[in-house]
Amino acid sequence: MTPEGVAELFFRADGSYLFARWGRPIVPIVFGVEDKTLATVKGAFEAVVALAGHKMAETDPELGANCMVFFFRDWAELLEVPDLDRLIPDLAPLVERLDAGGANQYRAFRFDPDGAIRAAFVFVRMDRALSKVSAETLALSQVVQTVLLWSDTAFRERSPLAVAGDTTILRPDIAALIRAAYDPVLPAVARDPSHALRLFARMEPTQ
Repeated sequence: MTPEGVAELFFRADGSYLFARWGRPIVPIVFGVEDKTLATVKGAFEAVVALAGHKMAETDPELGANCMVFFFRDWAELLEVPDLDRLIPDLAPLVERLDAGGANQYRAFRFDPDGAIRAAFVFVRMDRALSKVSAETLALSQVVQTVLLWSDTAFRERSPLAVAGDTTILRPDIAALIRAAYDPVLPAVARDPSHALRLFARMEPTQ
């Protein structure tokens, strides 16, 4: 990966550069899955958070759970979740737009006053395509895309995952970038593209 390649992962579609990482321990909660899949998703969180050198916790003192992951079959099911419309503004029109566009996943973030990630909401509609994906691969993909505020175009052309033999793994360059992103010397939030150079410099020893 080049410095330009790092920057592209945080340049948004409108041309602005925006990087953010979690500023507090991650407390995930998962809805809509069986116990076996729940353990798989929690395991993916533990692995990626450990890779980042960040922390998880049993509860967030302010929010309880601060990373909510929903699995479902139809976008309309979200409208039946109690109080979800209080957490996701304009939930009804959002659901209508996602349904009309045939989307199978969506992520929304909330931020602390300093701009660090405060909470995340992950919605995964299990359509025919995603139903063919293993639970391990699906969980790892969602967690990786939640551990940082990536660009809205970051993984359109290339997945953050790779296949090694019969196993799906996190791409080594993305793993190195996540480790670098949580270096305590670096800021939790950055809006200047020069930040990508600092990320890249910290990736080099791991490549």
